[in-house]
This record gives sequence, C-alpha cells and structure tokens, in this order.
Amino acid sequence: MLKPLGDRVVLEVTEEEEKTVGGLVLASAAKEKPQTAKVVAVGEGNVLENGQKSPMPVAVGDMVMFEKYSGTEVKYDGSEYLIIAAKDIMAIVE
Repeated sequence: MLKPLGDRVVLEVTEEEEKTVGGLVLASAAKEKPQTAKVVAVGEGNVLENGQKSPMPVAVGDMVMFEKYSGTEVKYDGSEYLIIAAKDIMAIVE
C-alpha cells in the first residue's frame, strides 16, 4: 500500500454516475471531476518548528470533500488513487 509522507493524504475517488434532470446518463467526457473520496492512507503530519508533528485533520476511512483540481493522480497495484495535501481537503462528509 502507498504510505504518504508529511501532510499528504491518499484518496480513493468515488466515481458517481451523473444523470441529467431528464434522466439521461452523461458520457464520461461530459462529467464533472468528482470531489468526494474515501481516505485510504494518511501521512504522519508536518514537523513544526518546536520539533513536534502537527496532527492530521482526517483519518483512514473518512469520506472527504476536496478542492476540484488538487492533488496528483497515481496508479498503483491496479487501482487509481489521488494524493493530495491535507490543506486541500475542505470537509469531512458525515
């Protein structure tokens, strides 16, 4: 499994089927980039000036909403993931 460094977070993006108001399913090219994902790995946090590590705002298993064009998409072991900085996470979805 991928282990992120510093304040990075590995996300598994959820692909959602998008439909129009009339019920038509949109082609993948017409879909908006998803903004929700499941946290699959969390870094240890940044090292502060006093030598302590800052706490991470999310945990493995959390569903989060992130900024639309943030992070780097990677393929690992047959799956696609998004690695982003913790600051790019906007909210935890409950």
